[in-house]
Amino acid sequence: MKITFLRHGRSRADDENVIEGRYDSPLTAAGIQQAELLAAYWRENNPGFDHAECSTLSRARQTAEIVCDALGLIPTPVEEWMEFDNTPIAGMTHEAAQQKYPIPAFRHRYQKFTPDGGESEDAFRRRAATALEQVFQSGAENALVVAHGGVLNMALRALVGCPDHVIFPFGDTAFTVVEVSRNSERVVLRAVAQQPHLAAHPELLNF
Repeated sequence: MKITFLRHGRSRADDENVIEGRYDSPLTAAGIQQAELLAAYWRENNPGFDHAECSTLSRARQTAEIVCDALGLIPTPVEEWMEFDNTPIAGMTHEAAQQKYPIPAFRHRYQKFTPDGGESEDAFRRRAATALEQVFQSGAENALVVAHGGVLNMALRALVGCPDHVIFPFGDTAFTVVEVSRNSERVVLRAVAQQPHLAAHPELLNF
């Protein structure tokens, strides 16, 4: 099967310069334009998706709806595709978060994100792996997943079996395509961090 992992467009939190994560900020005008350009690109270069799902957070859901509408699909919201649960600091400025919850020199993978809650790194990876497993078991042959950079990275690491220090870059409305064998453990990365729809709009690549 083929899976396309798509990150949402620019969100309001980017303009507010606050920590995002579970902060549920919608797309900005630029984010909507990015999604619309991708929708137009895929309308002309139809990837043939037969299944689509997305995070339940606004920025991913909006992106999915814009893109899928152009392709005649209805995305299914899935909670497991939500971004990392950083609840205590979501929506805070970086300065305020650092003052209240200083980044420790070491945080165990089983330890909560802060003393007041939040996901552990291990819980985050397990959740991303569960979301990925559900896509695999959906029966889809060509699936689209619209979510967030953090959870998409965790899913890809789980899929290809690499450690957490390996980074898969995701700009605004960038997508990565993988092929997953149903008969072996073979995984093929076909495209990484693609943004062909923004090639003629360099001003949107700055976001």
